[in-house]
Formats: sequence, structure tokens, C-alpha cells
Amino acid sequence: MIRQMDPYMQRLLKFSDALNTFVDRVGRLAAWLAVAMMLVILTDVILRRYFIIGSTKLQDLEWHLHGGLFLLCLGFGYLRGAHVRIELVWERFSQRTKVAIEALGCLLFLLPYCAAILKFGFDYAEMSYLNQEVSASSTGLPMRWIIKFVLVAGFGILAMAGVATLIRALIFLFGPAHLREAARIEAITDDTPQAV
Repeated sequence: MIRQMDPYMQRLLKFSDALNTFVDRVGRLAAWLAVAMMLVILTDVILRRYFIIGSTKLQDLEWHLHGGLFLLCLGFGYLRGAHVRIELVWERFSQRTKVAIEALGCLLFLLPYCAAILKFGFDYAEMSYLNQEVSASSTGLPMRWIIKFVLVAGFGILAMAGVATLIRALIFLFGPAHLREAARIEAITDDTPQAV
């Protein structure tokens, strides 16, 4: 029976690899928002300090870039095991127990939470777009709906990372021995985040 499921499990692993690749590329690209954010902050500080010119648009742009950086890198960080765990307890578990906890966490918490954010977040962003919402400040940035759609995109990417991790965890727990190695679950069981 398990041998008959091998082709399906291999396809699931390929799907998980594709999700991982996509999340990784988005995360690496979004990480460049940190450079843009630093340049905007530096410009804002110089203008305020030396030219006594304040800009609400620059301040709005700072938090938009910060939000985009955080949201679009959520899945990237999750795949590398960079999320918070209680290390004192975690390090005492066996590899199999760690993977089982991660799978349960994905099923019971991560994916349902992402689904709720995607559903309600999309409605929230759509309403912002339809109303052509702008900054609360009269001199702030227009098109506030952009950052609200980034919220939806960020949690969509996190959900992809969760699905990829769940697939790997389930194959590791229930798949044949030769596919367990292919599941590569280091980020789940390693005590330190993976190098980027």
C-alpha cells in the first residue's frame, strides 16, 4: 500500500519544493525593502535635523516599507525556523516529536490563522481600495489600500510556507524511509535558524 503511494508522495514533495522556492525568492526580494527603508529614514532624519523640513509622506513611507518587509518575509523566516520556540522544552524532544508538534501546529494554528487573515484581510483591503482610502494625515501618502493588500499577500506567503512544512512533516512521519530523507525537515528540528 505504501509503495503504491510513493508517486503521490514524490509529487507532494515536488509541490512542497516549488512552494519553498517561491517563498524563498519572495523573501529574498522583499529583504531589499530594508535598504529602501534605511534610505528613507536617513533622508527623513537629515531633512529634519539639518534643514528643519518634516515630511509626513516620508514617515508614512517608512512604516509602509517596514510593514512590507515584515509581512513579505514572514514565510521566509518560518521556513528557516526563525520563529519563536520555547528552546528549554524544544531541545529535549526527539526529532520525531518535534516534527509531530510542528505538523499539529500547522494544522491547528498556523493555517487556520492564515485562512482567517486572508478572508477578512482581503475584505479589509478591498474596502480600502473601493473607498480610495488615504493617509489619516492630509499631507500623507495616498492609496492606503496598497499596504493592506501587502498584508494579505504576506499571510498568503506564510500559508504557502505552512503548507510546504506540513507536507514535509507528514511525509517524514508517515512516509516510507527513503522519502523521509528527501523531506529535509532540518528547519523544524534544528535548534538554531538556518543560514540565509
